Amino acid sequence: MRRAFIGQATGVLVTLLGLLVLTFVIGRVMPVDPVRAIVGEDATREVYENVFRQLGLDRPVWQQFFYYLWDVLRLDFGTSIRTGQPVIDDIKRVLPATIELATFAIIIGATLGISLGVTAAVNKDRWPDHIIRVISLLGHSMPIFWTGMIGLLIFYAGLGWVGGSGRMSQFYIGMVPERTGFLFIDSAVAGQWDVFWSALNHVLLPASLLGYSSAAYITRMTRSFMLDQLGQEYVTTARVKGLSRHQTIWRHAFANIRVQLVTIVALAYGALLEGAVLIETVFAWPGFGQYLTSNLLIGDMNAVMTCVLVVGVIFIGLNLISDLLYRVFDPRTR
Repeated sequence: MRRAFIGQATGVLVTLLGLLVLTFVIGRVMPVDPVRAIVGEDATREVYENVFRQLGLDRPVWQQFFYYLWDVLRLDFGTSIRTGQPVIDDIKRVLPATIELATFAIIIGATLGISLGVTAAVNKDRWPDHIIRVISLLGHSMPIFWTGMIGLLIFYAGLGWVGGSGRMSQFYIGMVPERTGFLFIDSAVAGQWDVFWSALNHVLLPASLLGYSSAAYITRMTRSFMLDQLGQEYVTTARVKGLSRHQTIWRHAFANIRVQLVTIVALAYGALLEGAVLIETVFAWPGFGQYLTSNLLIGDMNAVMTCVLVVGVIFIGLNLISDLLYRVFDPRTR
């Protein structure tokens, strides 16, 4: 156990170091002049050179990297050009909104995707399988920004079943003090249940659309994993011994694909956290993806490099959680 822990910790540290190197290289090879983004196009040469030295760009590259590494260890990611605030404060402000959206989406996507995938595998080459495969293909093929706009037209503007853009109604903005940044937690702690239900009403549509997109991928993978297990001899043996169809599918075949599904769901969740920019744009959702895109368009490299680093750390964390869940679902890995 000690050797396994040391090996895992070493792997995480090496991965983090590689991620820092990659982030630093991205900041240097991007066709954006960080000095010009700060001083503007009309700055004099003297002002340009002063800022150039203040940023440490006159030092050798290896020295710049070690200064960058030291700043990261101190959680100093610089100041955003667009907001004028420390980048770490901006990340703390926008990331909870995306986490809430992605969490609702992955709950919907995993529940729907696993259920449909198992159903399709059990009914291979029959009409339920064909219908589910068509539904999955549509979810994987339709652009998310298009489904977002159609969803707003039908369910918000037409039927009025869900809230519109933003995290909550304009009437409730500023009513809940921000303690954690998570609107559902803050509104529940403050006892502002009207705000809570307004937030739930607004998150349902974008989370459902994102969840449907993720469900398409999870469905296909679940179907593939289940078909492989249903073709094994132990399934035939279980049926010969008198186990019901339901017990054979869920207690035996599905139990053997749980470890694989943990990886699939974790990767889908990570993709939602860093790839929800289109749905955030359509729904004016003040989240991480919209923050990254806005700063990328104006060349705010401090914010862009920090966002890339955060995405990498998220995937490393999800992989660690997946490893822990492996030990829960498969005793052989303990």
